[in-house]
Amino acid sequence: MKKLFITAAIATMFSVTAFAAKGGKTTVTTGEDKISYTVLNQFNAEFKGAKDAAWTVTPNCEKVTFTLAGVQTTAFYDLAGEYLGATQTIGFKDIPFSAQEDITAKYAGYAVKEVIKYESNGNPDVSPVAYFVDVQKAGSELLVKVIPGEKIALFKTIK
Repeated sequence: MKKLFITAAIATMFSVTAFAAKGGKTTVTTGEDKISYTVLNQFNAEFKGAKDAAWTVTPNCEKVTFTLAGVQTTAFYDLAGEYLGATQTIGFKDIPFSAQEDITAKYAGYAVKEVIKYESNGNPDVSPVAYFVDVQKAGSELLVKVIPGEKIALFKTIK
């Protein structure tokens, strides 16, 4: 559930807010039969060998969660079929060392629960790589954004 929440938070970072017709009602459909032909072709070309693909369509994007080389990954496409980027869960030790030090110092007393790596499609308006670190301590949970070469920043207060 937490992975779903963090992935959704990341998706909203780079998705344009869109409202479905019919008064802004949100609909979500799942399954490959609901995915555009363009996105399916692009996915199959970009992620050859992907297994166990599970598709979801929201008013903002089409996303697919799959396994590639033993790593669970989620890829995002906009509704026009353009690849936006992909996420995967990694270890805290896999983020830049300077960010590890900054998080440990700035969020002393917090425990790292999860780290998500986001790799964008190369759009110059979005950092090519960002890390989202979920930290928790009694009654508090925060999502910290790490962009290599920049200072860490609070992305979202979860609770």
